[in-house]
Amino acid sequence: MTSTQAPVSIRAEFPILGEMVGGHPLTYLDNAATTQKPRAVLRALMEYYTTANSNIGRGYYDLSRQATDCYESAREAVRRWLNARTADEIVFTRGTTDGMNLLAEVLGRRKVGVTDTVVITGMEHNSNFLPWRRLCERVGADLVVVATDDNGQVHLSDFVAALDNHPRTQIAAIGHVSNVLGSVAPVAEMVAEAHRRNVLTVVDGAQAAPHRPIDVQELDADFYCFSGHKVYGPMGIGVLYGKREYLHELPPYQVGGGTVKGVSYTERVAYVPVPARLEAGTPDVAGAVGLAAALAYVSSLGWDLVRRQDELLVRTAVEALREVPRVRVIGDPAGDPNGIVSFVVDGVHPYDVGGHLDRRGIAVRSGVHCASTFLDHLGLVGTVRMSFAVYNTVEEIERVRDALRTVAPGEWTRERPTTRFV
Repeated sequence: MTSTQAPVSIRAEFPILGEMVGGHPLTYLDNAATTQKPRAVLRALMEYYTTANSNIGRGYYDLSRQATDCYESAREAVRRWLNARTADEIVFTRGTTDGMNLLAEVLGRRKVGVTDTVVITGMEHNSNFLPWRRLCERVGADLVVVATDDNGQVHLSDFVAALDNHPRTQIAAIGHVSNVLGSVAPVAEMVAEAHRRNVLTVVDGAQAAPHRPIDVQELDADFYCFSGHKVYGPMGIGVLYGKREYLHELPPYQVGGGTVKGVSYTERVAYVPVPARLEAGTPDVAGAVGLAAALAYVSSLGWDLVRRQDELLVRTAVEALREVPRVRVIGDPAGDPNGIVSFVVDGVHPYDVGGHLDRRGIAVRSGVHCASTFLDHLGLVGTVRMSFAVYNTVEEIERVRDALRTVAPGEWTRERPTTRFV
């Protein structure tokens, strides 16, 4: 293994990476769950709270106008980052889960009825599975799942067959990148096939956004969601992109302050246009500002660096894990690296593996990763997942490899070998 370290300047931008955990230097490898925050994001948050903090859009005073400008500038930053046509195609949410629930509620209720169908894939996170399942249960529609192969790949031919076998399909909800295996769905081709059949498309981009450029016009998906906290931004902020012609048809998801032009006790309510119509109440202005700073930070690094780092770390991890007895890499993470490598240790419960690594300052995710149906298909109780960011290093992978040489069955393996947490 070639010892190549992420540029020192990158690691220095993330203060938490200097922390010690149980006497060990922090090795943070749970970036698919949430990424750490660079100083640029922390500075942006602090600057907003110390110079412009106010409620937006409702105050006839200078500070409120400053806050409004910050919020709308962040929306424009997201528009540029996604290459959306207009800023009003960008709705701020609390994250991907919030965006998917919004769409299932307001888009799904308008488009899906009894005898209709919603199509998803077998690799979906619960956030892109449960909202559509609940919708189908409520309205009497069918939920059709396009199975993956044993490597977690979705095949275009299987997706097309599902659409053709269910001609009343109204919506196809597709994960761009698997949060379990890092496998990539052929989203552009799936979107094109769906559109040929007049099917609307919703894409979960939570795992794609940190690792590859997203051009929503080129992708042509009707809706696309991602979370700020997975792309070096704050928690609690996310993005729902929607094509203008569809987004503007949607009724409010929630109602309250900021959603109406005027209201009385008796007359019909007049709602404002989107995106404000879908952003009821006080928004997370600081979160939007922090997200804009995070996207600017990634842009400053450049996608070439991000992709090179993904390829180096994923392929190094696969090679390192193959050196350890009883360890099996699941899927083909090195085929098209997206910063995720999932593995199992034969005879040891994933939680025992995670606990063993944690005692050495190594943070990984163990379990089913909010995708138990996918793990069922793979025939696994769970996996241990390493997920990388731009600040991770080969040396950190070597720590994992060396620690795995001494892992042994523990309480979970002996007493609860089939127990899962979702």
